[in-house]
Formats: sequence, structure tokens, C-alpha cells
Amino acid sequence: MFQPVSFFIGLRYSRSRQRSGFVSFITFFSIVGILLGVSALITVVSVMNGFEGELKKRILGIVPHVLVSENNQPMNNWRDLHAKLSTLEHVTHVTPIIETEALVLSNKTLRGVLLQGIEPNEERNNIVFNHMVAGQLSYLTNQKYSVILGQSLAQKLSVSMGDTIRVVVPEKTLFTPMGRIPVQRTFTISGIFNMRSQVDDWVIYIHRRDASKLLRYPADSISHLRLYLDDAFAADSLVEANQNDFSNYQFSTWRSTQGTLFSAVSMEKNMMWLMLSLIIAVAAFNIVSALVMIVIDKQGEIAILQTFGMDRSGIIKIFMAQGLINGVWGVMLGTIFGVILTLNLNNLITYFNINMFGSGFSQSLPINMQLSDIFMISFTALAMSFIATLYPAYRASLTQPAEVLRNE
Repeated sequence: MFQPVSFFIGLRYSRSRQRSGFVSFITFFSIVGILLGVSALITVVSVMNGFEGELKKRILGIVPHVLVSENNQPMNNWRDLHAKLSTLEHVTHVTPIIETEALVLSNKTLRGVLLQGIEPNEERNNIVFNHMVAGQLSYLTNQKYSVILGQSLAQKLSVSMGDTIRVVVPEKTLFTPMGRIPVQRTFTISGIFNMRSQVDDWVIYIHRRDASKLLRYPADSISHLRLYLDDAFAADSLVEANQNDFSNYQFSTWRSTQGTLFSAVSMEKNMMWLMLSLIIAVAAFNIVSALVMIVIDKQGEIAILQTFGMDRSGIIKIFMAQGLINGVWGVMLGTIFGVILTLNLNNLITYFNINMFGSGFSQSLPINMQLSDIFMISFTALAMSFIATLYPAYRASLTQPAEVLRNE
């Protein structure tokens, strides 16, 4: 702890105008630099958290967290396995699906997609069906050979509600007088969803019974069991913990298809942390320059304090206190400004008519401001400010009163 007298003198030094205007200039801009660095880091990290959360919600809400299959063959007796998997930790829901790669053809073009045959009554955890812009999930049950697809895919295929598309499964073939041809079937569009993510381009849904007929599966057979987890990032630990108990089955997690995307987002977030932390570090170490000049300017006063009996530790605490006070001002003002800026960022973007997403988009920035991030940023900036005070304070403690006062 600082002694009261040391803290009092350090406070007076920090509030007084220096005889050298250049020292005051450096001190002021060290505080401003910390302020800008802390506020920028709070804002950027909050936006990156928001983007990560949106990816998690929009992509991991659709992409299966964990898929369980049996040697890539149709699973016939899957109901007992379904019951066992439902009791595992982190598993909130298990649904049977038939999943395969397919092509969809319209009168205009064709696209490669991931086809999922689902049980509509059991897909209550699939958030895609909370983003329907046309049709309903129940239409898959009521209408045979109907399909639900993304709005982006529908636009690329130039189709809309009620139109028909042809679904082709290249890996399944039929023998005909003309040779082997891929299995295919015409489907009617009964629903369109819009998640505003890349999933809109490549996932389509049909009823499980229609998928079973299309792929020539035995009755009541499926290709996978889909596991919904309370935390998608627990998928790897769940598979690792239960692999031995289900050694006859293959587990695959969302990381096999989407892991690269989330790793890139995480790396970008860490790089932003590093770059903006360097800005704070540069500003904090401007305190070194200012304090060194102040120490030189205050040589006579330091010598007088020493003659009055103040020891070296007291001198050190004076200049540590002065540097930390400047750091605290920068961190406190930067935190307040950063929080206010973050909370009003979308309003400012709208007010200044800044288009963050290119032409044709009017989305707002996703923001997720977390108290733990604010605390970590503030603590890091204060730690840098503290470290910056050590060398000047130590230099001040080496002052020799006899030499300084000899010519006074």
C-alpha cells in the first residue's frame, strides 16, 4: 500500500503544471492514448463477440452438433440407441435424420446441396424453422414430396412457393434400359426460410419418409442420429468421453465442416486484442518518458524530501503513485467512453449513414458486451501503467541529496 504522504505528494505532482510544457504535453497524450486504446478495444471486442455469437446461433443452430452413424450404412434398429444417447451429458434432444449430398435442378440452373430428411414433429430445436418467410414446417408432413429451402438458394434457382424442382442423388443409381442413372424425384416447394447466413445456400429439408423412398432405404431406417447439445463447443469432449461406450458407431461433430470458420473468427479476435493492446502499451509507456523528465525536473525537491527523512521506498511510491494516477484517469475515462460508444454504435452508424455491409444490406452490427472483457481490458491497461512507473521511480530513488543540493 502507498503511504499517505507519498500518495499525497504524487497526487499533487500529477495535478500541478510542470515547468516544462513539453512534459505536460507528453503526460496529456499518454492519458489520451490509453483512453483511446481502452475504448477501441472494448468496442472491437464487443463487436467480435457479437459476430461470434451470431455465427454460433445461425450456423450451429442448423448444422448438426454431433452426428452418429453406423458404418455409413442405413441404421435399422436405432431406437434403443436413440434412448441411450438422450441420457448423455450436454445432450438436450436427439432426432433421426437421413442426410446425403444432392443436386437440385430448376428450369434455370442447378446447385449442389446438403439434403436432410427430417421428422418435422421432432425438430423443435432447429432454429431455421423460426425464420420461415413463406410456408410452414408442417407442410412437409401434409404434402408428399415437398421441400423447404433457403431464400438465397431459391433466388439462385429462380423459384418460389409452389414451384417444382428436381432433386438428384448422384451416389444412388438405378439400372434402366438406358444404363445406370442417378436417383431423382420432383419436389414441390412448400416453405422458404431466411437465416441470413451461408446455410441458406446449401441446405434443403424434406420429410424423412420421402428421403427414405428417394434413397431406397428399408422401412423405418435412417442414416444418422442428430444430437442437439446445450453447448455446441462441448461436442468434442462429449465424443471423446463416450467413444468407447459406442465403439460400433461413428461420431462426427460440427467442427469437421465448420471448425475452420470458427477458428478463423477466433484468430481474428485474438489478433485484434493484440494490435489494440499494443496501442495501449505504447500510450502507457509514454508515462515512462513523462516521469523521467519529471524526476529530472524535481531533483531538488526529491533531495529536500530525503533530508527530511523520507527513505528510498517513499520516493519510489511518490512517482509510482503519480504514474498510476495518470493511468487510472486514462483507463477510467476510456472504459466509460468505450461502453457509451459500444452501446450507441449502431445509432451512430445509422445517423452518419455508414454502410457496413455493402450495397443492399441494412443490418446492424451484432454487439455482445461482456463484463469480464471490460474488466480484463481495464486490468491489463492498469498493469501496463504500473509497469511503466517502475523505472522512473527507481531512478528517482537513486538521487543523492548532497550532490543535488551542493549548488543550491
